[in-house]
Amino acid sequence: MRRAVLFDLGGTLVQYFDNAEASAVYEEAISGVEQLLRERNLLTVDPIEVHARAGGAHRAPGDHRVRPLEERLARFFDLGDLSESPRLCTELNRAFVRPVFARARRYDDTLPALRELRSRGFALAIVSNTPWGSPGRLWRKQVRKQGLYDLVDAVVFCTDTGWRKPAPQIFDFALAKTRTDPQHSLFVGDNYEWDVAGPRAVGMKAVLIDRSETGTNSLKSGEVAVRNLHELLDML
Repeated sequence: MRRAVLFDLGGTLVQYFDNAEASAVYEEAISGVEQLLRERNLLTVDPIEVHARAGGAHRAPGDHRVRPLEERLARFFDLGDLSESPRLCTELNRAFVRPVFARARRYDDTLPALRELRSRGFALAIVSNTPWGSPGRLWRKQVRKQGLYDLVDAVVFCTDTGWRKPAPQIFDFALAKTRTDPQHSLFVGDNYEWDVAGPRAVGMKAVLIDRSETGTNSLKSGEVAVRNLHELLDML
């Protein structure tokens, strides 16, 4: 059986924003949607009310099901069924993710590590949640822009399965895509619950990447952390 390494995206291969910045990025994203609707004369809800509604939906639901971004935006801005306006829906989604993508910075060790692992014969995949249920199709374009798409065998986002990490369904889907089994697969990511506990629950090995060297307190006995992808290569 071919061995596989599956990676989280944000905070692992590419830096977007950290937990401390999440609320500010979210507010900026909502404001971008608000501005687009104002320009189209489609803003019918008071901005104060919009931000009050949006503030209550900032965190991911506890059942790990995906709540699509377009459904959230339709509720915040009283837009009705956006599936009836696909062009507007796409524009709103793009406006929302713009401040997220503007912060993107690929880590220096990302491309060398992926190339080295490919040369060793590993199957590779990116398996990631998307912020606030934003569409996977936009994130696939982002993966291409970062130069990662052609270096991996599969790219899986939570919107592909309807389940967010750490739900087992997203890991099972990714393993099927890479044609590997859990016993021969390693997951690497920066969030303990999503990227260590979740993969281990389906039988995978997992490594926490702690680039800021602040998150190892959550590790249990026998679990491993690295500070960068160079250290990961030394382990394999």
